[in-house]
Amino acid sequence: MDDLDRRLIALLRHDARLPVASLAADLGVSRATVKARIDRLIDSGVIQGFTVRLRSAEAGGRVRAIMMIEVEGHRTDAIIRRLYGFPEVRGLHSTNGRWDVVAELETDTLEAFDRLLSSVRTMDGIASSETSILLSARKG
Repeated sequence: MDDLDRRLIALLRHDARLPVASLAADLGVSRATVKARIDRLIDSGVIQGFTVRLRSAEAGGRVRAIMMIEVEGHRTDAIIRRLYGFPEVRGLHSTNGRWDVVAELETDTLEAFDRLLSSVRTMDGIASSETSILLSARKG
């Protein structure tokens, strides 16, 4: 991957729906070059797909957070299975370091968020947790 690939990826991260002609003009190369680069990046697995970003959670009044969880002993799989039972849990990730699991949380209100935190924190097998509410989103 060279500088042109990195610049192309940066433009696509900002707006993956940019027409090839616009990408080519911004990069100072031909449309055929941009198309070939995109195809190569997809074929090599660097680009794994394109997605749609919905209106931000702030606009919808949703409460979003990341919760880092330390699990007691070898209970990570059991904790993950239980966490999947909460509809407010939008994603789960195992990790290394201080925390064993990172959970993406989303609720409609702060009251619902507080109830969710209480339910998760008191689960048998969770040693400790730390939660951060997501305040704003930045484009990557």
